[in-house]
Amino acid sequence: MDYVRLGRTNLRISRLGLGAMGMGAKAWRSWVLEEDESRPVVAAALEAGINLFDTCDFYSAGRSEEVLGTLLAEMATREEAVIATKVGMPMGKGPNARGYSRKHILDACDASLKRLGTDYIDLYQTHIWDPETDIEEMVEAFADLVRAGKVRYVGATDMPAWQFAKAIYHARHNGLAGFVSMQNHYNLVWREDERELMPFCRAESIGLIPYSPMARGFLCGPDRKTARAGDDEYADIWYGRPADRAVAAVVADVAAARGVEPGQVAVAWVAAQPGVAAPIIGAGSNVHVAAAVAALDLALDADEMERLGAAYAPRPAG
Repeated sequence: MDYVRLGRTNLRISRLGLGAMGMGAKAWRSWVLEEDESRPVVAAALEAGINLFDTCDFYSAGRSEEVLGTLLAEMATREEAVIATKVGMPMGKGPNARGYSRKHILDACDASLKRLGTDYIDLYQTHIWDPETDIEEMVEAFADLVRAGKVRYVGATDMPAWQFAKAIYHARHNGLAGFVSMQNHYNLVWREDERELMPFCRAESIGLIPYSPMARGFLCGPDRKTARAGDDEYADIWYGRPADRAVAAVVADVAAARGVEPGQVAVAWVAAQPGVAAPIIGAGSNVHVAAAVAALDLALDADEMERLGAAYAPRPAG
């Protein structure tokens, strides 16, 4: 496993991150792995050299953080793991149990620390964006967590480029700990961030750790049937245009010619994009982890990269 700096920080992360949305409680989603089922997945990731583990307070209503924290404490020292989690989604009743007020950010961080069973979070990130957020208040609350020692670094997830820029520059101009990473939705059939967000991140040395490099299984081949495929409303909303199916067909052709899995081609393409530090993958078994790790060694040539990119049809700017 290779390790790279996360953006301009001195923190080194593995070239692949393991997402824990699929770990927690089946009562939340039928395809989620319970603690005992998650154990071999985390073990395989650690054995492969993965040190970046990403979760969220919202996943399984907090149970994902509990499972991940327990398993990492069993299998690794705290210094070996880079634990990332998120804040922003509803975690209770009432208008202040979500979003990016100082009240919710500080309360949610303490709750995540307790569930994870740790004294600090390595990377604390925004989650689903609220465009009405007061950015200065949010940035200052995140910086207070760094100053208090509860958080080492802060990052963001899926945010309009102009608002992300405001957050970056407010922190920088006021000597505050600012966002060092962007976890964005990015894969061969969802490339809208190539317009503004990703160029901005590269220009400002913000580390890119994109999620869904395999498009929630859409790019894993027509025969790939999973429990999640029948219980994932976002996959149906985001993917399935004729152009998306054309891209998936090219992915399958390239994979067949290489003798690898289509999902591995999809991961290799994302990992090869400029500025990408570590794609974050979900895994339902240790076999999935091994396949994704092997994809890092798949060097796509210029012709393959051109073929994979040519079929894409941009979505209208929103």
